[in-house]
Amino acid sequence: MQIADFGDIKLHYREDGDPSGAPVVFANSLGTDMRLWDAVLPHLPAGFRLIRYDKRGHGLSSAPPAPYSMGALVRDAESLLDHLEVRDCVFVGLSIGGLIAQGLAVKRLDLIRGLVLSNTAAKIGTPAMWNQRMEAIREGGVEALADATMERWFSKGFRATPDHLLWRNMMARQPEDGYLGCCAAISGTDFYTPTSGLRLPILGIAGSEDGSTPPDLVRETIDLVPGSRFELMRRAGHLPCVEQPQEYAAILSRFLADIGHI
Repeated sequence: MQIADFGDIKLHYREDGDPSGAPVVFANSLGTDMRLWDAVLPHLPAGFRLIRYDKRGHGLSSAPPAPYSMGALVRDAESLLDHLEVRDCVFVGLSIGGLIAQGLAVKRLDLIRGLVLSNTAAKIGTPAMWNQRMEAIREGGVEALADATMERWFSKGFRATPDHLLWRNMMARQPEDGYLGCCAAISGTDFYTPTSGLRLPILGIAGSEDGSTPPDLVRETIDLVPGSRFELMRRAGHLPCVEQPQEYAAILSRFLADIGHI
């Protein structure tokens, strides 16, 4: 675990795997930290340089005052990859991480050779919806959204196990400024036009029981880019890498092999 200091933001990141291997970068969802990928990494083939980080306002990264812009979140990822001298990575982004992935690919295609857009879209929700959520947080903290969020995040079967409480606690303990800041960034983002101009290998992953970014929304975004592929994970919600890490890793591994990243 390390901290990269970029002046206005200090990002917590971690590298695993082979330092000289082909890089795969992971960006997590709103309300989670880099542990989102813990159960996936052991199921990936050996030989990759695996990079994870906590976006601003989350995990062990610093949490500047809200609001944040999507441009700032994209710039954070860009700065980290430049700091680590990463080129031609496959960038795996889930939910807001997928928005960051799209923005980064549009801005710095030299950094990206493939995208995995997991449980995300070119535009997520509406400003009115996000304003309502932000107001609820200002009144009752992140905890005020926790139970409703678990219903969107996880399948009914997973919510019946105590494991979902780990993720509820993780979400509720995120800094309020960080959560509000990223809500504002999502609210102001519409990548339909820039994403439609991308021409690189893209894999979309959706969960059949995702209440945040339903499969049709994910597929609509993936279909913006010719030649993209789409995978639907059954009996999984918004965080399929948590509910079904082995299957998620298998889908990701096939994509990495198919585009020659292994």
